Amino acid sequence: MRILHTSDWHIGRTFHGHSTMDALAEVLAALTEQVRSRSVDVVVVAGDVFDSATPSGPAYTLLGDALVSLHETGARVLVTSGNHDSAARLGFQARLLREGIHVLTDPLSVGVPVTIADADGPVHFFGIPYLEPAIVRQHWPAGDAEGRQLRTQAQTMSHAMDLVRAGMSEHPGRSVAVAHCFAAGVDATAGLEREVRQGGLDVVPLSVFDGPDYVALGHIHGRQAITHRVRYAGAPLHYSFGEQHKPRGSWLVDLDADGLASVQWLDLPVPRRLVTLTGLLTEILADAIVAEHADHWICAVYTDEVPQAEPMRRLRERFPFCAMVQHQPLAAPAEQERSYAQRLRTAVTDAERIGAFLEHVRAGRGPDETETELIHAVLDDRVRAEALV
Repeated sequence: MRILHTSDWHIGRTFHGHSTMDALAEVLAALTEQVRSRSVDVVVVAGDVFDSATPSGPAYTLLGDALVSLHETGARVLVTSGNHDSAARLGFQARLLREGIHVLTDPLSVGVPVTIADADGPVHFFGIPYLEPAIVRQHWPAGDAEGRQLRTQAQTMSHAMDLVRAGMSEHPGRSVAVAHCFAAGVDATAGLEREVRQGGLDVVPLSVFDGPDYVALGHIHGRQAITHRVRYAGAPLHYSFGEQHKPRGSWLVDLDADGLASVQWLDLPVPRRLVTLTGLLTEILADAIVAEHADHWICAVYTDEVPQAEPMRRLRERFPFCAMVQHQPLAAPAEQERSYAQRLRTAVTDAERIGAFLEHVRAGRGPDETETELIHAVLDDRVRAEALV
């Protein structure tokens, strides 16, 4: 059996205020063509189908079009809900969709497989929707196998996988688990979802996923092979500049009669590249740089000592798709890296206080000779004016 593992479509997400709907439609069309040309039997979407619990009308339209197109290739489609999805809204569509498209959002059904057979026998797909402990613990008041209340993602996913393994015992054959969580061993640079929590409470130990022949995960936006059989596909689009160097695509998974046979990465097209340009503003705006990157999404990091006037307007005149601008002056000498408060504490005269302020707002560059003369002239005029009062 041939399976395509994708996830984190985030239909409806914007990119620095710009809609991504057209770009995502283009990428999903390419994914559908891969499903057709590679004779894929089952497409698995591992959560975060939508970017919001209240998707817009066009977001529903894009999802419907994508699912119908995938179904028309002859493939079966399995979709689970992620932390961005409303399981109720996504699940509402399940009964309306045509046969061969399965939307799995019910926590109480995690141990009940969708069974699809090929020439080598049945393959059992166990869909685990995103499980927020505070919400789903009501379904399992007895807690886990040791009687502990389900308080963390690790405990909740461990209980869900116990149910999956029980389902595997009842349904012999090959098996695939689909889940949306943060598994231990993920590379922190792989494009973590923005809601991944701190402190380790949401980290699910890798041993939790023991059992199935393949585990298709979603929740991070960069591809990741935790083990040969436990993988993240990542998002099909770049949704932040932090992801710009990460490939976009999906995993093509082949099962033979004995289980997992092979896994291959399939690249997806990038409709518009993301590029970070760093340097002086005049360097970034140079003709050669503009000619190379005019059609890309741009994050401009200019390193001038002082903030420049209207940098975004100037950048967008040359780069129509400039989405972000940051001022990051080159590191100041150690003597100039004192805080503004420290500089003020050592300033005695008004002129020194003004100089400390200028150093603070100009990345350590104090007044030059002309400015110093002007400061003293203004202060002298003030003193003379006060003397006449």
